Amino acid sequence: MNKIHLIIGGARSGKSSLAEHYAKSSHLPVTYIATAQALDEEMQQRIMQHQAERPEHWQLIESPLGLAQAMSKACKTQSACILVDCLTLWLSNCLCQPNTSHDKRSDCNLTYWQQEKQQLLTLLENIKRQEAVQQQNIEIILVSNEVGHGIVPMGELSRQFVDQAGWLHQAIANIADKVEFVMAGLPLTLKPSGVANTKAKP
Repeated sequence: MNKIHLIIGGARSGKSSLAEHYAKSSHLPVTYIATAQALDEEMQQRIMQHQAERPEHWQLIESPLGLAQAMSKACKTQSACILVDCLTLWLSNCLCQPNTSHDKRSDCNLTYWQQEKQQLLTLLENIKRQEAVQQQNIEIILVSNEVGHGIVPMGELSRQFVDQAGWLHQAIANIADKVEFVMAGLPLTLKPSGVANTKAKP
């Protein structure tokens, strides 16, 4: 049975550790999809530390962009656990893509982002629909930062980032089988397994 699990939380909340625990507990072949880019030395060190802490037999796909395509590739097998960490880095990568639209005044590429977002949501919906007709056992664990608890930030890019992250979380939570919020290493279940989906958000 296919399952989709969304885990959100603040920085250093323990969300990634929880996601990796669930991946290990799935007893399925794990594909780890990393969205981070090593753009400076500090981020390179972070990435190396995460790699050292993960089991060596996990398959790694680095996908700062084209997330839906990377996940679709990982879903080709009959049984798999796909762990994506994290959605907000992917969002940032998309928004910061060069803006090729006619309107050059915007600091963020919303057109590119909306295309990537819709591809991901369509993939997740298809996975949910296929569970009744295909003999697959796919578990998807999506990790993301909750950034909407502070004040409204200054600057268009920062405001768009917060807005788009919030709308993305709502849309995925509507599809997901389970949603958890993590704080201080403690998970709080927002949507238990088996709860009916709510009305879709933007």
